[in-house]
Amino acid sequence: MGILTRWVIRGGMKNEKEKDVAGERQARVADRIRVVLAERLEKGLRDPRLGFVTITDVRVTGDLQRASVFYTVMGDEAHRADTAAALKSATGMLRSEVGKHLNTRLTPSLEFILDGIPENADHISALLREARERDESVAGLAASAAYAGEADPYVKPRAHDEDDDDLDEDDDDRA
Repeated sequence: MGILTRWVIRGGMKNEKEKDVAGERQARVADRIRVVLAERLEKGLRDPRLGFVTITDVRVTGDLQRASVFYTVMGDEAHRADTAAALKSATGMLRSEVGKHLNTRLTPSLEFILDGIPENADHISALLREARERDESVAGLAASAAYAGEADPYVKPRAHDEDDDDLDEDDDDRA
């Protein structure tokens, strides 16, 4: 038995079922954290800097020690900066709130990250709008366009030459 085989048998690599179970647990914990934080933020914090926050996603590390919380804020850049400061100052309180409602041995540390989804969506919408306008202008040019030469210069009727007949008769004689 080789070294690699012994390593695999002893549990050096997880099988697919164990990986799926670990991934499902991460997803359940992340979803629970998202719900707890959303409910707590809906009740409000005593910080006037906090804007209208939406929790978009939570990702938890494999060992469930750290959670990255993605959020969006309605408003301009000043509202985003104020909300980031409010969330940073309330991280300890929010972590303890998560710990109360999460049935795990350890409470993960929280990291709040401003989600760029709205900006990306606006950028993609602008690009799609520009592409649609260009397509419409090309379609307008194509509707009024005419061929430079014949309608289809590559399709020509095949002329039946007498030389072809002689070749066909020679082929029949050989067969």
